[in-house]
Amino acid sequence: MHEQTTQTTTRDCEAIQIPSGTSFVIPAGTQFYITQSLGGSYTVASDFGLARVIEANADALGIKPAEPVESKPAVAPGQLDEKAVWEQLKRCYDPEIPVNIVDLGLVYDCQVNHQPGGAKVEVKMTLTAPGCGMGPTIAAEARGRILSLPGVEDANVELVWDPPWNQGMISEVGKMQLGLI
Repeated sequence: MHEQTTQTTTRDCEAIQIPSGTSFVIPAGTQFYITQSLGGSYTVASDFGLARVIEANADALGIKPAEPVESKPAVAPGQLDEKAVWEQLKRCYDPEIPVNIVDLGLVYDCQVNHQPGGAKVEVKMTLTAPGCGMGPTIAAEARGRILSLPGVEDANVELVWDPPWNQGMISEVGKMQLGLI
């Protein structure tokens, strides 16, 4: 186990409470430490418990934000492939588990429907527990990542509960990352 370094927020910072999914503000001057930094978001711990902070608020954590991404280039109709969508979904993480949502086995289906004006992507995913309040946050992040792809006009990420998730759905890569094999 590595040692956590305590830091202090430099300004008020919007965050999402884990696991409830409730938005709140971490006040300036709050001491915290980062438990996870994956996919452009940060899981921080302090007296308030765990919270998720997005990249846009990284400066409040004393982290230099990533360079802004240029607008997506045009893609000819029909050129977006499903593999690109899956790669974007691999950039989304559960804020409590250091494995992406694809390797965690949370994404059940991904369909790319090519239409005039751009593709519409439909994703069905689940959560490790039905009562997790982070579901809408994770789904919104997945949708945003899909929409950032060239050639995507619209995306829908639906949370489903059938079949129920279990550890057997974790990929070999995910199991290795979690030390399960």
